[in-house]
Amino acid sequence: MGVSRIAYLFLLAAVAAGRVVELRLSRDNQRKLMQAGGTRVAEPHFNVMVLLHTGVLVGAAVEVILARRPLIPALAISMGALFLLSNALRWWVIRTMREHWNVQVMNSVPLGVVASGPYRWVRHPNYVAVYIEMISLPLIYTAWITALGAAIGNAWVLHQRLAVEDRVLLADPAYRAAMGAKPRFLPKLL
Repeated sequence: MGVSRIAYLFLLAAVAAGRVVELRLSRDNQRKLMQAGGTRVAEPHFNVMVLLHTGVLVGAAVEVILARRPLIPALAISMGALFLLSNALRWWVIRTMREHWNVQVMNSVPLGVVASGPYRWVRHPNYVAVYIEMISLPLIYTAWITALGAAIGNAWVLHQRLAVEDRVLLADPAYRAAMGAKPRFLPKLL
């Protein structure tokens, strides 16, 4: 196995380790939110989302090794840049949301509406970042089957999740007033 494949597998392992850190942060935030009056919302497809995220990491590794995917420098550089930008956006979201940020759907609107940072322009910037990340990460090393599966799977998961999340958020008058007119994913140009 070449050095570039080993480096890519280390990248996947680093992303997995980052997810563990995020889960711990989320668990701490969830506990604080519940103590302050926030509530967890039933989310029937949460486990599917976890499986999809895990599957992208495992699938990319397996595809690169077993299918002997080539490293195409131009693709690796462009997808690596998208991956880094998506992570910058995700961490901007986490920093902006502070204790409101969570991997599970929580009703924290009674504790205040977050409308700063990337939320000035869109309602769900985190989902944009995650979607781009889940496609760009496999494509860094030409794992196109995993990227295609991630794109399709994540579209379905987000459709299910947003049905739950938007129902909760938009039911709150304060959230609706602050965020209801903003687009979900991409800012309006004019």
